[in-house]
Amino acid sequence: RSNSSHISIGDGSWIGWYLGLQGHDFLCRVPLDYIGDKFHLTGLDAMVPNFSQALGLIIDPEFDPKCWDQPVDTSSAELLYGLIHARYIMTPRGVEDMCLKYERGEFGICPRVYCKGQRALPVGLSDHHNESHVKVYCPRCHDIFRPRSRCALLDGAVFGTSFPHNFLMQLPSLRPQAPKEQYVARLYGFQLHKKALMPGGSPEQKSSKSVLGSSPKSGASRSIRRL
Repeated sequence: RSNSSHISIGDGSWIGWYLGLQGHDFLCRVPLDYIGDKFHLTGLDAMVPNFSQALGLIIDPEFDPKCWDQPVDTSSAELLYGLIHARYIMTPRGVEDMCLKYERGEFGICPRVYCKGQRALPVGLSDHHNESHVKVYCPRCHDIFRPRSRCALLDGAVFGTSFPHNFLMQLPSLRPQAPKEQYVARLYGFQLHKKALMPGGSPEQKSSKSVLGSSPKSGASRSIRRL
């Protein structure tokens, strides 16, 4: 992440101020013409307290909290912007904006060794606000991880559960091949049996122990009967 990106979005507007905060690098700028279209705001007035005031704050072209006599409560505006953001990044225009961030690697990379630095995409585990933090999805291994950045504290709902999958459907050329290599557990060069990797209290291990433990007893009982 470069400081120039923060300078470019710090244009004096509320959106510029909000995107410039630390830990908001995953977010993209939602255009004012998209926010101004009432169709894109359908149903959000019932989900956001003080909806009108929050919307007015978001589209404010001159926002400087230092100039206010009293602290400004931006919680409703932040909630509304997050919900609008989740809708915007599902549009072709939003996908293009997020693609620029993806190509710059701003969402981080997959930590798996055999994914070989595959760039990740943000995803939420819920479409409802305040239920989980954002995760990152790897298009190569199809698993999710916690972001290794301050963006890990963002609400997952600002991206939603569908974003990375819609992103890759819209841009199929970015779909990577699955990893060709897979880690194999070995002991002194020999591959371990899958039962050796199971938890100690698993039913499979208990059954194998019972089989091994029953054979000497059964042999002893037969010898007693012969006597």
